[in-house]
Amino acid sequence: MKTTLQVKLLPTSEQHTALLDTMRAFNAACTWIAAYAYHERCASKFMAQKALCYEIRQRFDLSAQLAIRAIAKTVEAYKRDKTQQVALRPDGAIVYDERILAFHALDEVSLMTLHGRTVVPMQMGDYQRVQFSRAKGQADLVFVKGTFFLLVTLDTPEEPPMEPTHFLGVNLGIVNVATDSDGNSYTGTPVEVVRHRCGRARQTFQATGTKSAKRRLKKMARNESRFRRDVNHTISKRLVAHAKDTKAALSLEDLTGIRDRMTVRQGQRNKHSSWSFKQLRQFVSYKAQRAGGPVVFVDPRNTSRTCSRCGFVDKRNRRSQAEFSCLRCGHHVHADHNAARNLATRGAVKRPDLVAP
Repeated sequence: MKTTLQVKLLPTSEQHTALLDTMRAFNAACTWIAAYAYHERCASKFMAQKALCYEIRQRFDLSAQLAIRAIAKTVEAYKRDKTQQVALRPDGAIVYDERILAFHALDEVSLMTLHGRTVVPMQMGDYQRVQFSRAKGQADLVFVKGTFFLLVTLDTPEEPPMEPTHFLGVNLGIVNVATDSDGNSYTGTPVEVVRHRCGRARQTFQATGTKSAKRRLKKMARNESRFRRDVNHTISKRLVAHAKDTKAALSLEDLTGIRDRMTVRQGQRNKHSSWSFKQLRQFVSYKAQRAGGPVVFVDPRNTSRTCSRCGFVDKRNRRSQAEFSCLRCGHHVHADHNAARNLATRGAVKRPDLVAP
């Protein structure tokens, strides 16, 4: 399977300017190509290359291979939606291949710019150094909040497909970010502490409104994003490891469009929108694929109101955030655990073919 490794670049001020100029010229060329593709209804990169390559080099001072990569990027975007002209940001990614990019060991990379080749220092951690041996030679140059990164494509081997014996349901929540049907809870109090602290600080800085307060807000947003990403990576890794150890297929909630279907009281809106559950699901999906384990997405409606033992559905079964007590059979269990067991059951109903007899 293909995965992506993010590598930080450490350019000098001259190299930073050269990379930024190249990025803007590249995306200006993409915008110009997009107009041609839309008006001529051209979805073939070979036809566009034959018609435009020379003029792109003259107009935007790009090398031949950068011009070809600009055509390929734009035509692929046009193919996804031919009803409208593609719009590209001036700081959109540059797609590099092995003809205009070369890695020098693990600390430098040679990149083509408007002013020729430049060798830029790279910064990698221990994990990245181990994974880097599987780099395929293609990478995207991106510009994020004043810093250049290379998103390097890796060819990551997958483990042999697992033959699961049952389903492991995973319920996503606010107090506990994830709870599985075996009764394991992931995070809880530490996440709530960070949420409350960031929420209070955000209100203070927004009320202040000074330039310094706005800078603090941006810095806090970056820190909070990194914290969420780290927690989601940790939870997804533990979930996939537990599923692999117990030979279980994962059954996750399909939360597509849930914000349009749900109504939340004003005091609870920040809690319900402050965690990236979509990111967590993505992490679980690709980690499970790498481990050879299947993942199923099921409808989560009424899983918190349904008794996992007798199937009785009533909103009064959910006594509180943490307490579930069935009015029919008296089954008493933690509410998140009950919902996770219902998700496991729905996974088995949706995909009975995944479970070995």
